[in-house]
Amino acid sequence: MERTYLEDYAVGDTFVSPARTITETDVITFAGLTGDWHPLHTDVTYAESTPFGGRIIHGLLTFAVGSALALRLGPHVYLPKNFIAFYGIEQVRFTRPVKIGDTIHSVNRVARLITKDDVRGILEYESEIRNQHSETVLTWTSRMLVGRRPCQR
Repeated sequence: MERTYLEDYAVGDTFVSPARTITETDVITFAGLTGDWHPLHTDVTYAESTPFGGRIIHGLLTFAVGSALALRLGPHVYLPKNFIAFYGIEQVRFTRPVKIGDTIHSVNRVARLITKDDVRGILEYESEIRNQHSETVLTWTSRMLVGRRPCQR
């Protein structure tokens, strides 16, 4: 179902994304792009000596990849056709490490529909990223500024 306006969503609507496996290439590309070469992500020997027992994926890489997976559901499903702007994220929590070779997907539930004015509103999601074992590895709340259905007078 193509969704065009804020009113095309209901609290409780849930969108489960396709999955994606995180690779060595993802880690090295992200480290190079951001400059975050922390040995927990890039040094096998160092990472083996940590409580994680091996390298883990950058938390922000997990967030970036995982949060974008919902867009693979197709146009105008997770975000309506009248999407205006990303409004913000809150309450980001990294609850489990993600390792190279883990496969993640996102689960996104509409938490609130907030009317701003006659033409705009906020679409709020409570989201989580889960690994291949259905364990939650990251949670957050996001808000999108979207268009409202025009009034029929």
